[in-house]
Amino acid sequence: MALPLLQCGQYEPDSSTTNCWRLKADSQVIVPENVTTAVSSSLMKFAYLYANVHGYISICVCAFGIVTNFFNVTVLTRRNMRTPTNYILSWLAVSDIITMMSYVPFAVHFYCFYPPGQISVEKNNLFWMTVMLVHVNLSATTHTTSIWLCVALAIFRYLHIRNPTKGQATRLRRLAQTKLIVLIIYAASVLVLIPNYMSNVLERIYVNANQTDQVVYVFKDTELGSGETDAMYLVNAWLYSVIAKIIPCILMSIFGALLIYHIQFKNRRRRERLVISGASSLRLTEHSRTTKMLLAVIVLFLITEFPQGVLVILSAVIPHFFETIYLPLGDAMDIVALINNSVNFVLYCTMSAQFRQTFLKLYCSFPKKDQAVAVHMPLQQKPDSNSPNSPQS
Repeated sequence: MALPLLQCGQYEPDSSTTNCWRLKADSQVIVPENVTTAVSSSLMKFAYLYANVHGYISICVCAFGIVTNFFNVTVLTRRNMRTPTNYILSWLAVSDIITMMSYVPFAVHFYCFYPPGQISVEKNNLFWMTVMLVHVNLSATTHTTSIWLCVALAIFRYLHIRNPTKGQATRLRRLAQTKLIVLIIYAASVLVLIPNYMSNVLERIYVNANQTDQVVYVFKDTELGSGETDAMYLVNAWLYSVIAKIIPCILMSIFGALLIYHIQFKNRRRRERLVISGASSLRLTEHSRTTKMLLAVIVLFLITEFPQGVLVILSAVIPHFFETIYLPLGDAMDIVALINNSVNFVLYCTMSAQFRQTFLKLYCSFPKKDQAVAVHMPLQQKPDSNSPNSPQS
């Protein structure tokens, strides 16, 4: 999620200059900075054109994502779907719902009701800027939570492949461990981002409207990458990019690669050691399909989160990179993150037979639904609680 720490003025499409309005805390005025590089000019033009439709696109994505993630929660928490990885994914869906519910009022007010990139008394009043402040902090927290839940998902799946659960006691112990891990991730995400909450500060400034000075509120400029950045803001930028982006992406890459290696290794060994029966072959296929689906979830997170972490680091070390590169890409990074939050339901439906059947049984009425569900035994009757037929076993 992009961090809107700086308010930019409207881009003039017929000019090669962008007016980025920087708040100076000592003078309480807005000072324009001319950015004339070809790259920044192209990015600003893209940002201006896309900003006009971003609000409407993001609202549609959020509406779809909120509904489908609600389906994810209700399906994954059914009795026959209760496995450690399904438990993680149900809380991942909760985190995504919070992110998108927070984004809707922000997008409606700042992109649909009022022109994006412009400051006005009605748009930037204290109430709506406080709403934006809450949204920024909340979305940063939920994104951090989601990415670390994905790390936990990769680790739990890898441990399951290496040491499948056997016996009711083992399954219950792993489920209890999973619940504790999820609780720790949610709590730690809040604690780690305390510097981020402290860095996002609203400033009151005066603008001349109707020949009178009126008050508007904007985010205080952190002067990131300018050489004059306050130590707290610099620490926050590094902490956020490393702990909330880079490290979890590295861990997901490592365990994702291990997942690929071990599933291929196990498939090869099973085919070499025995002639697989029809039932065993189906189970092996479903097992591989589930792991591939989880890998797809991991890859989507890597595509979404890793570039943002790199851009934040570059913003901290390269002068004017934040204003000229990071900010113009903010809306694009937002919509990519929102799409990532909303597509898991499609993955589950296309790659998990049990998820589809449970969803149809729960929300649709088909004459043969009982017969269809009977094809696969409930998870608690199987020797392996992390059934490969489950979407997130």
